[in-house]
This record gives sequence, structure tokens and C-alpha cells, in this order.
Amino acid sequence: MVAASEEITASLVRSLVAEQFPEWSELPIRPVEAQGWDNRTFRLGDQLTVRLPSADGYVAGLVREERTLAVLGSRFRVAIPCVVATGAPSAAFNRLWSVREWIEGRTFTAVGTRERETAISGLGDALRELQACDTVGGPWAGSASAYRGCHVSAVGEKIQGRLLLLDRRRAEGCRALWDAAVATVWTGPPVWVHGDVAPGNVLFDSSGRLAALIDFGQTCVGDPACDLAFGWLSCSPRERDRLHDRLQLPEDAWLRGAAWALWKALISSPEEVLAKYGRSRDAVLSDLAGLTTG
Repeated sequence: MVAASEEITASLVRSLVAEQFPEWSELPIRPVEAQGWDNRTFRLGDQLTVRLPSADGYVAGLVREERTLAVLGSRFRVAIPCVVATGAPSAAFNRLWSVREWIEGRTFTAVGTRERETAISGLGDALRELQACDTVGGPWAGSASAYRGCHVSAVGEKIQGRLLLLDRRRAEGCRALWDAAVATVWTGPPVWVHGDVAPGNVLFDSSGRLAALIDFGQTCVGDPACDLAFGWLSCSPRERDRLHDRLQLPEDAWLRGAAWALWKALISSPEEVLAKYGRSRDAVLSDLAGLTTG
């Protein structure tokens, strides 16, 4: 019985597919290059993938994501993962798992410099369309969405002590940003929130055109500000301005988005910020500190 994520191997996946979905048992299996933390993903032939929770605590997220994709799939024109089968827990692997259609594309990190503006525009258009989708039946923001879609103050407790570790100028600027952000609220109707807009969760074609959004494990209905954190964590100031223009959200939403980026930067190591989001932690914090200090 699997108890640790490092034991999820191609051999295990092969045995699970053979046991539960013999019609696919002859297809080659190989891990994808960029793995997430909550789940492990393997290619199954050329058209399918297998997604397995890396620990027991992530099973509920997989189930929640499948339900979200089923609700959103008929309302959102942008390509998103399509679940074609759900594997049952077994003696070899005691968690639910799923088989999905493979979506071809490259992540934002792999987009060339000349194509990045096209990529940012496509992402902005997709998020605007997502926010316009009918929210009936969508999961509400809360603890199950890791508080994505909630007011940013929900995660504030974790950053107070970390602000003290910054140099004085940055600490003052970031604290002023936080205070300004938490004084605002989303006053519009709740909208769809992706919840984890990051370079690895956005796919593009060779021309930089958006191919798909993936990883809907924290997707919910609520305040869209958390999705705007991408603008500081992964974008240059010019790219952030382009995203701002495409989304057409209130300025206070962008202020809360910056606060979400501050939270993520402060709770993560410099190595984690660079690896997941593509910008240095120092650059992110400098941009955020300058928002309220001019």
C-alpha cells in the first residue's frame, strides 16, 4: 500500500491501469517533466494522463477538482482538463485517482520573450471570461479552497512575523501595502476564481497563444483578487500593466492581489518563489514595497 509520494512510480501506475482500465493497459506510461506538489501526473499514451494524489490529505482536493471541472466545463470556452475516468482505491494504492485528456502546450516559463505579451493578453482574456461564467453550482471559497477567493485577511496571521525579517524600507512599504489592502473588500457579486494562477498552470502554443488553464484544485466562487497575485509574482511591470488592462477590475482588487502576492512571497523561500513563479523574491518584494511608498 502506498504511503509516500516518492513511491508513486510508472510501474505502480501501469499496474493500476491494467487492473481497473484494461482497455488502456498497452499504452506507454511516463511521468510528466514538471510535477506538482499535491498530485503526481503521468502520460498515458499520447492522448491521456493519470493524476494521483501524493498523500491522503490531497484526495479531497482531487474529488473537489473533478466536481468543479464538471460544473465549469459547459460554461467556459477555454480548454480545461477533462476527466474521462476515476480510479478506485485498491490494495496497491489506497486513494482515488483519475484519468484525464492530455492537453498539449508549454508553460508560461517556456514562452519566448517575444511571445510573452501575447501570452499575458491571452491569460487576461481567459480570466475575464472565467469571472463572467455563471456561478450556479460552483464551490464557495473557504478552507477547502485554501482560502483562495476569500478576503486576503484570511491569511494575514502568517506574515506578521515575517515582515520583521525584512529591511526597514521594505518592511514599512509592505506593511503599508497590507494595511491598505485589508481595508478594501470585493463589493461585486461573487465570481469564479482559479485560485492558483502560476506559470505551471497556464499552457500556451508555440506562438504564445493561450492553449489551456489547468490545475483547478483551489478553484472557487468569491473575490478574484488572489488571481491577480500572478501580476507581481511572475510578470514584469510592463506585463503587469498589460494584464491590468485586459482584466478591467477595480483598483482595490489589484491592491488585494498585491497583498496576496506579498503573502506568498513572505511564506516562501527565495528558491521556491523563483522556481514556481519565475521572478526573484527580492524583485517581487521591492515592487510590492514601492506600491504605497511612491
